[in-house]
Amino acid sequence: MTTMSELSRRAFLKRLGYLTAAGVANPVTINLMGMAEAAAQTATDYKALVCVFFDGGNDQANTLIPIDSKNYRTYKDVRQSIAIDQSKVLPLIPSSSLANGLKWGFHPNLERLNSLFHLKKLAVLQNVGTLIQPTSLDEFNKKTVPLPNMLFSHSTQTKIWQSTSSAAFKEGWGGKIGDLILNQNSQAMFSCVSTANNSLFLTGHKTVPLNIVSDGIIPIPSAQENARLYGSKECAQALKELITSSRDNIMENHINEVTLRSIDAESTMSSALKSAGELKTQFSANNSLAEQLEVVAKLIKSRGHFGIKRQVFFVSLDGFDTHSSLLSRHGKQMSLVDDALASFYEATEELNMTDSVTTFTASDFGRTFSSNGDGSDHGWGSHHMIMGGAVNGRDFYGKSPEIGLNTAEDTGQGRMLPTTSIDQYSATLAKWFGVPNSDLSLIAPNIRNFNNQDLGFMRSQ
Repeated sequence: MTTMSELSRRAFLKRLGYLTAAGVANPVTINLMGMAEAAAQTATDYKALVCVFFDGGNDQANTLIPIDSKNYRTYKDVRQSIAIDQSKVLPLIPSSSLANGLKWGFHPNLERLNSLFHLKKLAVLQNVGTLIQPTSLDEFNKKTVPLPNMLFSHSTQTKIWQSTSSAAFKEGWGGKIGDLILNQNSQAMFSCVSTANNSLFLTGHKTVPLNIVSDGIIPIPSAQENARLYGSKECAQALKELITSSRDNIMENHINEVTLRSIDAESTMSSALKSAGELKTQFSANNSLAEQLEVVAKLIKSRGHFGIKRQVFFVSLDGFDTHSSLLSRHGKQMSLVDDALASFYEATEELNMTDSVTTFTASDFGRTFSSNGDGSDHGWGSHHMIMGGAVNGRDFYGKSPEIGLNTAEDTGQGRMLPTTSIDQYSATLAKWFGVPNSDLSLIAPNIRNFNNQDLGFMRSQ
């Protein structure tokens, strides 16, 4: 076990901050005496949504590549030095053929995900992005319809992706789902869990994400006998006195209460993880996304200890802002994604939870189809993957884009105008999760503007 003397002060404060932030915003008392009751309430209909966010804007044109002769030739002519050799692309053979002879393939480093696609455990959603309502290129150019704020901006587009809102960025759609499911979970604090620091995606009106770190929960010295902080019993004792003493100041007392609740949360989670035992599935070291998903898998394995029926998770991987060295940098990212997601799916198989866990990808935006010489620039629409046993896999969903420049979806430099909205994406996932149709507009406020509110990539439950 990691001891406090082995930790840097910065790491300790960072992790303490994660736990405290969760307690400040969501003062849920962890009732350790209720653990046996919670375990007895183990859900028979457990479901989890896992959002995998690609920070920086994933290059969709080198993730999903046209391989039919006509469209690959266009791809190669436009992308030039950043194009991937056709012979290396992994063909995707869908259950239903696409229009106009379009055929897709995966990046060469997505070998394991390619296999999951053909096993019908993975689907691809084409050209999805931030939209307020269906928008044509003419309407975009003339600005005759409302458009999302600050297109092509990392920070704003990330917030819109995570909140489905173009204005107020206070609540995310994962957190809104959390608001609707809190009453199904005995331990509400564990409804929404993030391994990626504070997540807008998981922040709801009532729900606040529990932030954890990918290498586990670190015990915070409190009332343990012989506890040490930075190798010192005196420091541990000082911390204990600091957080247990009564204060005259109301705010100081509240902070102490929050810290104690955070320690209880750490104790509850650590106990649950220890009781659940190790996974047999192997996750690669030196892959931060794999490390995060391993923790998610362990928490899913521990679900009975929390009395949980529904959970939403958020993990992320940075490094996708490939303005330069795209081929090498993006190739490394694809290897990390392939390894992490495939291992996570194998873990759900080990847990016999494949039908209960759905994993999906998201990102700031797509990128330009055209090359800037050595990379690609900020775009709009992108392609994303949905993985799990409940997915209608081995198929493509949404409208296929026309490959090339100056197309009906090209807003400039090959920035794709989305033909599917994140509201439709989120509503389809929320419906599978158990959100009734009458509440979908709470999750996806623009959904009423779109005729197709269920994209079909999830099996009916």
